[in-house]
Amino acid sequence: MEAWLRALTFSTGYNTSLVTLGAMLLGASAGMIGSFILLRKRSLVSDAISHATLPGLAVAFIVMALLTGDGRWLPGLLAGAGISAALGLWGVQGISERTRLGEDAAIGAVLSVLFGLGVVLITVIQVMHTGGQAGLTGYLVGATAGMLAAEAHLIGLCGLLLLVAIFMLRRQFLLVCFDAEYAYTNGIQAQRIDMLMLLLLLAVTVIGLKVTGLILIVALTIIPPVTGRFWTDRPLHMVAIAAICGALAGYLGVTLSSVHTGLPTGPLVVLSAFGLFALSLLFSPRRGIVAMLSAHYRFKTKVHLRQGLLALARREAIYDALTLRVLRRHGYIRRDHVPTPSGKAAARDADHEEQLWSLYRSLYPDEAAHLDHLGLEPIGNCLPPDTVTTLESCLPLSPRVAS
Repeated sequence: MEAWLRALTFSTGYNTSLVTLGAMLLGASAGMIGSFILLRKRSLVSDAISHATLPGLAVAFIVMALLTGDGRWLPGLLAGAGISAALGLWGVQGISERTRLGEDAAIGAVLSVLFGLGVVLITVIQVMHTGGQAGLTGYLVGATAGMLAAEAHLIGLCGLLLLVAIFMLRRQFLLVCFDAEYAYTNGIQAQRIDMLMLLLLLAVTVIGLKVTGLILIVALTIIPPVTGRFWTDRPLHMVAIAAICGALAGYLGVTLSSVHTGLPTGPLVVLSAFGLFALSLLFSPRRGIVAMLSAHYRFKTKVHLRQGLLALARREAIYDALTLRVLRRHGYIRRDHVPTPSGKAAARDADHEEQLWSLYRSLYPDEAAHLDHLGLEPIGNCLPPDTVTTLESCLPLSPRVAS
């Protein structure tokens, strides 16, 4: 625990702190571009891109190993991964646009073929008489323990540039995500913006190979945007929350992996992102499970209170236990189920409200059909005062009005 606290406060050394900052920038970039990909309903494309990096990674390693004796030069590996990912993206686009197959079928075909080719090449590398094969497996699940300072600088710089590029293009991305035709009327080419989105996604995927690995980088582009969706309905706010969640996931994952050398970075980053997602799923005030259960309980209580008051007004017997508990809690009945004076007054008010709502439904059926929870809220809170006055004048003289 003490070692993790030192890592959280950037007190474990220059290289670890640099890797942590790079992972945070990468997580923020992945969260931002993933938000636009999610809004565009193309999240599975990131899965195809990530798996398509494996053969390029293996080919780059083989070429550099044959030329220099060591194939672990990070820029060369990232370049090879980027080329194969671009080919995979081109394959998905070509299949989905030039054939009758949907994008999901194209993703499945490209993903399986390229990943299978990558596995074969990894097997070839393992029998080669060259060093560094063990370090190559770190690109599958992420590995930062042996990362050099120059590699950390490269990841951090690329993450920062990606973050700036996504921030500058955020408005064009949003227009295309929600209304491509309207974006075209504003001089924005939807196909070009789509390609920019995918290229930035490709860049995030390639840069994240060393941190989270090619298998799990897709999670970093999906989980933070989904987490942000729990907290807001506004797209730019969702993008900002996704960036924060992605950065926090990278921060927690890398610091946890730095505590023990055997802990893989990628799974810990993904588990950290999932932890944030689980907290949002449970406690989000908009769509969280706790908030939904609380809203359902309040709605059910309101229904039982309304029905109980109407039963008191009509002098009907009440047998439902929850209705009796709600009425007792509000002080409308005694323990022997006899109405209190306040309960009688509330029952008269509820009966009068019900008459007004019934009259409104009969006089204005179209308008009434668009109101939610009709009859559960006071009619004065839902309708204009002049409409309420008109309804009052149309009611026959009731004991409540006469009193």
